[in-house]
Amino acid sequence: MKKINVYIFFLFFVINFNVYANDIEFNDWKKKFKILALENGVSLKTIENTINNSIFLKDVIKYDRYQPEFYEDTKTYISKRTGNKKIISGSKLYNANSKIIDDISNEFSVDRNLLLSLMGIETNFGNYLGKMDIISSLATLSFDKRRSEFFTSELITLLILFDKGVINQNNYLGSWAGAYGNFQFMPSTIKNYAIDYDNDKSINLKNIKDSFASAANYLNQLGWDNNSPCFYKVELIKETPHNYLNTSAKNIKHKKDISYLKKYIKNSEFLNKHYNLKAAIVTPDFDIIPDAKILQPAYIVFDNYELILKWNRSLRFALAVCTLKNKFKNAI
Repeated sequence: MKKINVYIFFLFFVINFNVYANDIEFNDWKKKFKILALENGVSLKTIENTINNSIFLKDVIKYDRYQPEFYEDTKTYISKRTGNKKIISGSKLYNANSKIIDDISNEFSVDRNLLLSLMGIETNFGNYLGKMDIISSLATLSFDKRRSEFFTSELITLLILFDKGVINQNNYLGSWAGAYGNFQFMPSTIKNYAIDYDNDKSINLKNIKDSFASAANYLNQLGWDNNSPCFYKVELIKETPHNYLNTSAKNIKHKKDISYLKKYIKNSEFLNKHYNLKAAIVTPDFDIIPDAKILQPAYIVFDNYELILKWNRSLRFALAVCTLKNKFKNAI
């Protein structure tokens, strides 16, 4: 019994010491960040109203380390995000807002089904926008070492947006990663692509007009092409060179004309209509899922697919978005 009590005491001590240590280190980080923010043009008032009140969120670190893109196989990941409930919910949203969505789709030359798909996967059509204090989320991730430079830049960008009055800092809640609104825009995306579409002198990424127009503007400027495919699921022959297989979303390599890649694809006649397009082979499970087969599942992906990777650098996310898009095409 004494050994158990000693162990419990030791465990309690370690846990509380780590929390205490994190709080001390985080407060030290805040002092340094304030100086950096001032040097980058953020007002002292905004810094005091935001960073002074930020706290270290240990759950944010947990979410960062345990994202579904890191552990779910492709079939599971896609099926969870593209089921019938999503089609029903998305169709209802579209029917209630069809004119504005169609107008935005036509104005920016971005498929309405793609916009619905992205909103459906990002926030379940606005039903889950996130409940995290974005300042504290970004501060925690900036303090953390894994992607500190990226999140430090995002946090400074957000504070500058507050300063300029582009967005209202009151009740600014979103995802654990600092994303906000119906389409989960990061601060840099808000800065570069968000639009006050309804001309009310504020950007509200939780309303239909501003959020859809901002998403469409982003996709348009990235280069979305309504007339090009996104991907096709294929079956590869066993002689397919392994160096042609892309297992990471960071950089799609070995892009070739379909006319060249066809020889590695079984029953490839359906690709003849895309004969001169460049494409690449993606096998998303091999480097992540234990005992995954190197050639299965496999996909031929095109420029539109790579564009979705700029929205979210995940092979599975892009596959799910394009899958749901195609389902909406048949439903509305």
